[in-house]
Amino acid sequence: MINYISENQLTIEEFKTPFQTSLLANNRWVELSKIVPWDTFASAYISMMNADFGRPGISPRMVLGALIIKHIEKLDDRGVIAAIQENVYMQFFVGLKEFSPHPVFDPSLFVEIRKRVGPNIFDTLNAKLIKSISEEKDEKHNSKNSKDDDENSLPKNKGKLQMDATVADQHITYPTDSKILNSSRKQCEKMIDKLYELNHKKGTKPRTYRRKMDVQFLDYSKKKKKSKATHRKMNRKLLECVNRNLRHINKLLDIFETEQRPFPLTHKEQKMLWVIHTVYTQQKQMYDEKSNSCKDRIVSIFQPHVRPVPRGKINAKIEFGSKLGVSLDQGFARIDTLSWDAYNESSDLIPQVESYKELHGHYPDLVQVDKIYATRENRKWLKERSIRITAPPLGRKSKSQLEESNYKKRKRKAEARERNQIEGKFGQGKNGYNLNQIRATLKETSESWVAAIFFIMNLIHYQKIIISDPISSGITHLRSIILGFTNQIEQLWPSYIIRTRKISVSLY
Repeated sequence: MINYISENQLTIEEFKTPFQTSLLANNRWVELSKIVPWDTFASAYISMMNADFGRPGISPRMVLGALIIKHIEKLDDRGVIAAIQENVYMQFFVGLKEFSPHPVFDPSLFVEIRKRVGPNIFDTLNAKLIKSISEEKDEKHNSKNSKDDDENSLPKNKGKLQMDATVADQHITYPTDSKILNSSRKQCEKMIDKLYELNHKKGTKPRTYRRKMDVQFLDYSKKKKKSKATHRKMNRKLLECVNRNLRHINKLLDIFETEQRPFPLTHKEQKMLWVIHTVYTQQKQMYDEKSNSCKDRIVSIFQPHVRPVPRGKINAKIEFGSKLGVSLDQGFARIDTLSWDAYNESSDLIPQVESYKELHGHYPDLVQVDKIYATRENRKWLKERSIRITAPPLGRKSKSQLEESNYKKRKRKAEARERNQIEGKFGQGKNGYNLNQIRATLKETSESWVAAIFFIMNLIHYQKIIISDPISSGITHLRSIILGFTNQIEQLWPSYIIRTRKISVSLY
């Protein structure tokens, strides 16, 4: 039996959309919308906008909702807008009152949103999630003991804090000297073409030997095995081409200056010209000194803020991106340090512990870190505050350590193994949310991209805690019941709306 209806017999206007009767209350976007701190984000987002003039801005809930959808579904900017346009649950999640077939906003606005929503705002949201969980635990366990505490006594150390560092890799091609110089050569050729056109094609166009160099570079890149002499020969040719093109550009710019004509290059092209000058200086220095490194080495002319970060890993000895100093508190990750330069992560320990105290009001009882954090300075600082560390003590083992019981040995090893949780958090970010493929180009947008991924991982962890807690799940169920009751009252007796709304809001 064949059941077929011709597509010409049905139009989009005739297609039935029973959304009002078929929407599920337990949909993942509906459940997630109940725990997102919308108001906290809105207050921070609105504070950066001018309320006196300008066109009305996009709703903060729509901004945060679109960013969450983007990273959970791993979509590009255009794909996010298309997904929201097609999915009724996503439209509810971003705050729309009814289904709309039109795009919520233009995808190009994501760049401005990332510039505005930086790591500080996401760290505020992360701190709110951690604080809410800590307050619930304190109310359960310390409600009776809090009244007996002396006002002048210092709070005891409680909790565990895990620390580690990782790199959020930028989505760039693996940088080599020849690739960087060849990209610089091509960008210079584009500038020469533009300046020659703006000069009304006067005189002879400067020679760039682009066709000859394209053929030679293609032959060089096709070689499977390249000797050092082959590398140096190609780098020498590319350095000569870049140097010659830069001289041509300077001569063409001098013509505009002598004729008192407006400067022909845009701000973006000026920045690119400055980057190419710096790249040529660095590559010429490494070529003359026969070295492979230099200070503040540029590895991408399109992202000059990216630096090589030595990691010493088996799969990636050197990574290219921002280095993150991360602390893990009750399963919630916070970015305490975000640096585009390589640094020793042992300097993060004291600021991260102080940040923990600022959030909770007391120091942690245990700090679970790698050996690189266990410097003498850090050990002394922790000992003064009665904070334990998982690293073994320095020097020979004392008599008490040699006579340590099996229980203490197992406990110490178990506490050291718990540090693997932060490694799992890095794996979750890189495998699940593409933390190792940051596709933003600008420095500010890349930082916002990284911070958004950590906030979403914390949001998912917070949702798991709420679902596993029977008290919280019961309150959530009670909220849905009361909200449904208020909607029925609103349809029957609009005069009782204010009273019922007060009841529902007080439960949040």
